[in-house]
Amino acid sequence: MSQVKLSIDDRSIVTLTMARPEKRNALSLELINELEAALEDIAGNDDARVMILAGEGASFCAGMDLKGVLDDARRMSGMLHGLSRAMRSIRRLPIPTIARVQGAAVGGGCGLAVVCDYAMSHPEAKLGYPEVELGVCPAVVAPWLIRRIGSGRARSLLLAGGTMPGTQALELGLVDELVEYGDLDERCLEFAQRLTKGGRQALSITKHWLNELEGSLEDASFEKAAQISADVIVGDEAQERLGRIFGSK
Repeated sequence: MSQVKLSIDDRSIVTLTMARPEKRNALSLELINELEAALEDIAGNDDARVMILAGEGASFCAGMDLKGVLDDARRMSGMLHGLSRAMRSIRRLPIPTIARVQGAAVGGGCGLAVVCDYAMSHPEAKLGYPEVELGVCPAVVAPWLIRRIGSGRARSLLLAGGTMPGTQALELGLVDELVEYGDLDERCLEFAQRLTKGGRQALSITKHWLNELEGSLEDASFEKAAQISADVIVGDEAQERLGRIFGSK
């Protein structure tokens, strides 16, 4: 069964939905691979004008699904490198992107939210980067968080770990707007429709130039980030802590 859903409406608004609601849309290798493929399709679709990145069910994305891959270093590395590529693909899409963030957006899930051009959420949402508490390094998400809120705030968040409510996420700049939970879908669609009024070429060139200015078109640092995370997660500290959490060690 597919773990990603892709649709486009009559206003040329694309919705890319992570579809593992029973796992709070935690990122499996299969989901990440499907996400990459869907993003490639969107990039090649001349009819697409705006993309909404969504999660099915109560949560946006609960982060990496590590339970089944603790003893499989190669698969774990594939997940981290795949997530890194997916985030780059989102940033480099020639159309505006909106993250519709409900419930939890944690770790890699929060990374997916902040890499979008806009992020909309609700006051009770839970966002953040608890990686260090698990003995894991948040290197994959760090470059995008720095671009989003600046290096000082990113340093404070990533070293302290933990999560925060949507209200604090708005104050720090992780999200752009908060609405009531029940209004989130409508507001995202309303804003997406507004963005469709922009010139396609103008938006594409503007996005590309902004990406160039912020250094989001170079792959080397993002590949290095993924490898740093992969190296740390197979280390003794991370394996011991994750093993305790998942009951495998």
